[in-house]
Amino acid sequence: MQVCQPHPENAAPVGLVAGWGRYPLVIAQVLRQQHRPVVCLAVKDHADPALRELSDVYAEFGLGKLGASLRYFRRNGVTTATMAGKIHKVLLFRTSFLWKHFPDWRCLRTFYPHFISHRRDRKDDTLLGAIVDAFAEEGITMVPATDFLPEVLVKPGCLTRRQPSRIEAIDIAFGWTIAKEMGRLDIGQSVAVKGQAALAVEAVEGTDLCIQRAGQLCPSGGFTVVKVAKPQQDMRFDVPTVGLVTLESMRKSGARVLAIEANRTILIDEPQVIEFANRHGMVIIALENGQTPDGGP
Repeated sequence: MQVCQPHPENAAPVGLVAGWGRYPLVIAQVLRQQHRPVVCLAVKDHADPALRELSDVYAEFGLGKLGASLRYFRRNGVTTATMAGKIHKVLLFRTSFLWKHFPDWRCLRTFYPHFISHRRDRKDDTLLGAIVDAFAEEGITMVPATDFLPEVLVKPGCLTRRQPSRIEAIDIAFGWTIAKEMGRLDIGQSVAVKGQAALAVEAVEGTDLCIQRAGQLCPSGGFTVVKVAKPQQDMRFDVPTVGLVTLESMRKSGARVLAIEANRTILIDEPQVIEFANRHGMVIIALENGQTPDGGP
């Protein structure tokens, strides 16, 4: 197994737990620019293989290999780590999951209350918090990925040329209340609405499939997607993230407006996302503290 070598600047290595999407690639690139050695723990069936070229040390582990993951980080001198990218929670409910991601002893011990005795729930915060605690027990502190790239958090304002109409502004305010309540319950972060009616609420399937379902239920399109942070959001994990994939899902499904929470939402490839939205006549607006946008005529 490859082991992290001393870096020329003697910087301490940073462990990167990489899930699905572009975000882990962005964080790995930033860490390299900051001359920090990257010890990448790529989640099997999630992480982009391109991370191998951006990492000083790279290894792939299944979701059940918690003990092996901890030993890997310790062996490479990691005391600070961060999570980036999505974990597809739907995998937990597939019949093939145990065979493909067979748990090691540390994983069984950590998640026994969630999956065997059922004394604890399987909400996102609960499961991810258990992982963070397991790392902490081994002397590895999990920090927000945004600590390394704070500018990736979207700033307040309307990002696109088109502003929301008066009707769309009403739907944003309506959807915001629902999304915040869903977040408080740790069910999901996104909701699709039209005419002050909830078309689809995100749960285990994720934002893109939530948008797709809304498009199937509302073939006339023109609906609004609201994605917010949880009231109790832990910025170390499960931070709301949008990018070109989100916008493409909206375009295919007929959504016209995306409202996100300023300073608490990660926006990947912002220039490209804004260009895409402008090209397709879409609205992207980032709001603070649930403020109601001013709708146009």
